[in-house]
Amino acid sequence: MALLYRAEMHPTKFALLAAWLPGRPWYQGPADADVARVAAYRFDDPAGAVGVETLLLRAGDGPIHQVPLTYRGAPLDGGDDWLVGTTEHSVLGRRWVYDGCADPVYAATLAAAVLADAGQAEEFFEVDGRREYRELSMAIAGSGTRGAEGPPVGAVRRVVEEGDLTLVVTDSVELAVVRRPGGGTASDGAVLTGTWSGQPSPLPLAYARRR
Repeated sequence: MALLYRAEMHPTKFALLAAWLPGRPWYQGPADADVARVAAYRFDDPAGAVGVETLLLRAGDGPIHQVPLTYRGAPLDGGDDWLVGTTEHSVLGRRWVYDGCADPVYAATLAAAVLADAGQAEEFFEVDGRREYRELSMAIAGSGTRGAEGPPVGAVRRVVEEGDLTLVVTDSVELAVVRRPGGGTASDGAVLTGTWSGQPSPLPLAYARRR
């Protein structure tokens, strides 16, 4: 379960992304366009400490990009090169926003989604002491066996940008995140697919294979 707040963020995550995206090697689109959300899905951090959200975004008339983010209450050790920026959250205080591909919490939750079809987190808003369900904006499915035991994921050993794919290597699993869904790039292993409004046919979002 992902617990959300009707809160203000300064700067907003979309403002951070509008400045950060043009510097990515896999980004295609105008350098000064506003960033718009197309859809999104979240994973649960079992420890409840890190927010894990994957956004499908479009900048101007460019293609859809997939950007996993993690939200932390303190800096990620060794994560300086993957910091999207910091923001002030009106409820949670200062948050450090990272490209999730370098975050071990994201790697572990993505591996579970692909290899064990763990699914996405249900989303609820905390409003005046009660929880209100938020409709999911997309559906995801992993090709692994639902309920299977996923590999334990420790530190992220390296992250490699290869065209449309970002490769994430850990001790137990190798992941490939598709940066531009529908671009035709593929990888080996089990696959996570997604559908959303305007995209009824499943598209590959990520791949995983055990090491």
